[in-house]
Amino acid sequence: MANKLQKNYPTEADFPDLTKHNNWMAQCLTPEIYAKLRDKTTPSGFSIDAAIQTGVDNPGHPFIYTVGCVAGDEETYEVFADLFDPVIDGRHGGYAKDAKHKTDLNPANLKGGDDLDPAYVLSSRVRTGRSIKGICLPPWCSRSERRKVEKIVTDALNQLDGEFSGTYFPLSTMSEADQDKLIEDHFLFDKPVSPLLTCAGMARDWPDGRGIWHNKDKNFLVWVNEEDHTRVISMEKSGNMKKVFTRFCDGLNKVEECMKKKGAEYMWNEHLGYVLTCPSNLGTGLRAGVHVRIPKVSADEKRFDDILDKLRLQKRGTGGVDTAAQGGIFDLSNADRLGFSEVELVQFVVDGVKLLVEMEKRLEAGKPIDDLIPKEKKK
Repeated sequence: MANKLQKNYPTEADFPDLTKHNNWMAQCLTPEIYAKLRDKTTPSGFSIDAAIQTGVDNPGHPFIYTVGCVAGDEETYEVFADLFDPVIDGRHGGYAKDAKHKTDLNPANLKGGDDLDPAYVLSSRVRTGRSIKGICLPPWCSRSERRKVEKIVTDALNQLDGEFSGTYFPLSTMSEADQDKLIEDHFLFDKPVSPLLTCAGMARDWPDGRGIWHNKDKNFLVWVNEEDHTRVISMEKSGNMKKVFTRFCDGLNKVEECMKKKGAEYMWNEHLGYVLTCPSNLGTGLRAGVHVRIPKVSADEKRFDDILDKLRLQKRGTGGVDTAAQGGIFDLSNADRLGFSEVELVQFVVDGVKLLVEMEKRLEAGKPIDDLIPKEKKK
C-alpha cells in the first residue's frame, strides 16, 4: 500500500487516472485488477502502487510505447501476476502464462558471426542484466542491500584471472582522472535523469553502492547497481560477433561460478528466464548489437523499417536509443528478449546484418534488392 491509512479508503478512490497514458501498464490495468492487488504486498513489502508509479507519472508518447511498471523484487512477478502477465504478453508479442523460456549460453551453437564484413560492420557488442537471488531490485532495495550487491559482485570479479582480470571503480570514490578516462572510453554511466527511471526509484542514494568494473583489455565490462543489480557487456571494435559472444558467455558463467562459492546466484526461473527490474528485459535480457554502415538500404525509411521488423531487429542511432543515425550508420540489435534463447537472438543479428550488408552492396552496384527482402517474419 502507498501508506497504512490507504486501507481506510475504497479501492476505486485510489485507481489512477490513466486516460492519457500510452504504456502497457495503462492498457492492462483495470479497476478490477487494481482492487484485487491494491492491498497485497510481496514478502519484502513491495506494493502494486510502487510497481506502477513510474507508468502513472509518465504518460508516454503516442509513438513511443513504454512498459509503465517495474519489479521491486523477484516475487513481484508472482504476487502481481494479474497485471504483470498481460503486460509481459503484450510487450513481448505473445507469451503465455505457462510458457517456458529457453536459455542457451553455449557460443559453439552460434553459426557464423566471425565473417561480418568489416568495411560495413564497425563494432560489435553483447550485453545483458543479472539480478542476485534473495535481494530486492534497484527500485526497492535498501542501502544495505545495494551495498551487499556491490560486495557480492566485486568479490566475484576480483577472483577472475586471465583475459577477465580487471579493476573495479566505485562511483563514490572515483577520481576525476578515472572519470575522464571512462567517459572518453564511453564506459561511464551517469546518475539517471530520465523521469522513467527516477520515478521508479532508481536514483535513490546516488552514487552509493554503484560502480564500474572492466578487464585490462576493456572489452568485458560490468556495471553495478545501475538499472539492475548488474549489467554485463562484451564488446569489440570489429564485426567479430562470434568472438564477442564467446567472451560474453564465458564471463557471465565465470562470474556466477565465483558467486556460488560464496552462496549467491542469479535470479532465474523456467517461465521468465533471468529476472530483471523491467518486464521488457525478462528472459535473456540480452541485446546483441552492431554499428553498421548502410546508407543506401536505410534511405527508404518505410521499406527499411519493414525489413528490420521481418528480421526481428531494431534500430537506434549510434549515440543511444533517442539519437538519430549519422552518415547512414545505425546501431542494430535484436528486438526480442523473451521466448528465444541467447544463441537464437544473436543468430538473428548475425543473419540479419549479413543480409543487410549484401543489400547495401547490391544497391551500391546499382542493382535491385527485391529478391533479398524477406517475405515473412523470422521464426
